[in-house]
Amino acid sequence: MPLSLSNKKKLRNTLFISLAIILLLTARISYIQFICGPELSSMASSQQSQSRSISAKRGTVYDSTGKYILAVSSSVESVNVNPTNIPSDQKEKVARVLSQIFELDYETILKKVSKRSSIETIVKKVDKIKTDELRNWITENEITTGINIDEDSKRYYPYNDLAAQVIGFCGSDNQGLDGVEAKYDDELKGKNGKIQRQTNAAGASLGGEDYIAAIDGNNLYLTIDMTIQSIVEKYLEEACIDNICTDGGSIIAMDPRNGDILAMANYPAYNLNTPYEPYTDELKQIWDSLEQKDKTIALQGMWRNKAISDTYEPGSVFKTVTASAALEEGIISDIDAPGQFCCTGAIQVANARIKCWRYYRPHGSESLREGLMNSCNPVFIGLGQKIGVTKYYEYLRKFGLFSKTGIKLPGEANSIFVKEEKAGPVELATISFGQRFEITPLQMITAVSTIANKGIYIKPRIVKSIQNSQTGEITEVPIETGEQVISKENAEKVLSMMNSVVSEGTGKNAQVIGYNVGGKTGTSEDGVNTGKYVTSFCGVAETDEPKIVLLITLYNPTGEGGHQGGGVAAPVGGKILSEVLPYLETKKWTGSKIP
Repeated sequence: MPLSLSNKKKLRNTLFISLAIILLLTARISYIQFICGPELSSMASSQQSQSRSISAKRGTVYDSTGKYILAVSSSVESVNVNPTNIPSDQKEKVARVLSQIFELDYETILKKVSKRSSIETIVKKVDKIKTDELRNWITENEITTGINIDEDSKRYYPYNDLAAQVIGFCGSDNQGLDGVEAKYDDELKGKNGKIQRQTNAAGASLGGEDYIAAIDGNNLYLTIDMTIQSIVEKYLEEACIDNICTDGGSIIAMDPRNGDILAMANYPAYNLNTPYEPYTDELKQIWDSLEQKDKTIALQGMWRNKAISDTYEPGSVFKTVTASAALEEGIISDIDAPGQFCCTGAIQVANARIKCWRYYRPHGSESLREGLMNSCNPVFIGLGQKIGVTKYYEYLRKFGLFSKTGIKLPGEANSIFVKEEKAGPVELATISFGQRFEITPLQMITAVSTIANKGIYIKPRIVKSIQNSQTGEITEVPIETGEQVISKENAEKVLSMMNSVVSEGTGKNAQVIGYNVGGKTGTSEDGVNTGKYVTSFCGVAETDEPKIVLLITLYNPTGEGGHQGGGVAAPVGGKILSEVLPYLETKKWTGSKIP
């Protein structure tokens, strides 16, 4: 019987729908197989395996000599459990033992042991004495699965607070959080390994483990010299306490021949092994009364590297820059020619009358050398006027004072200068003797190191070399030099004048018997009308063949000794150099030097 027209339509529609369904199913199967297949396969594999991370041992940090370890990772262990592999009648027993050995809350551990999960962390970075106790218990109770003891490492700083703000510290996951630890984290951290175990659908072990070893991080050799750092920190602490420096202080020691930071110290410091605990007596007394946000602010202040993160008015130390620019421009050539300048106690600049610090007893007739020895403001105001704004700002740029040094440390600040187009006669005058602008101590010492390095700018560095943990190969961090800012001859003239500052001028207290020490003192107000002062001294030794530049910066000394650089900071320089210079004589020079 032939199909009716209606039945034909129904059959055609049914065939069409069936074909469409087949095509859709085919497309879906293809999508799942070819597009989602790898991901689904990976998910299935992860559901049938358990993976535990093995922490890589973080690289060791050495001082420049390689004799002293400043940061090292010691071997510890971590404990975790596989709840699905612990029998129900054993869970309370396991939880009790874990809580007793590691001094943890029993109820918290019991919840972890009772979870329907493949892995739960019990404790991280514990000494092997504790884990050995657990191992003995596991053996005695014939427990074969469910409790894992894995390799781990813990960061340790042998010298506690030495170079704290430079070295920095790590978090609980071994990630560098500050200082060199943070800046060189990629080099230090290494690559974690893992232990992988196959399991069934219920999470129970099928036996056997795949072990992928961790790759240790690379080692760092800093430019910091442990001996010099220790000397610097000793006298910085002494100076801050004796002079009652309410806002602390910083000292940088730099090798002008290669830019190496030999020491960088801040006071107060903090214990790198306990970075979240108050370190000073003042903080300890009020710590429990502080809110969490105030504790965070206090800790950040404690970790702050004043030498690179704080800006200040350098005061008369900056006169070395003005003198350098004036000599290079040919404004003056004979630094000893008498009567080139005359100090009457003050100088009129536009609508401002700017005093010499010794306005009450003017210096009178002076040579340039005498002007620097006396730290006479009018002398350098006059030089700044002759140089002019455009040229003066060009020298500021050449000395690196408009940009960060680029040292490989976190938190470096930049200088604060009035823009060139807004720098009028008064602004130029104040800049010329080191006031009404701000730079970092690191920028200041780098500028003076340029003079000490025969007039050639050199970038400061904090890491000398990196050692590959796998091959032992050592890669030197390159020395970076800039342009010839002033000639060798003019640099020698500035150093000669700095020598006179120490032998006869305001820096007498920095003299070291048997050595040619040059320097410049500085005093400036910390802000406008604050009543606080920054006192400083920048020393160069020896001036005939410089091997070290030293910058001492003390914030708000309030002791009986006053706040003048010559009386407060210069003696600190003398004490440091009296110990450092004989030490440097015992060291064979191995660094690179600009010819």
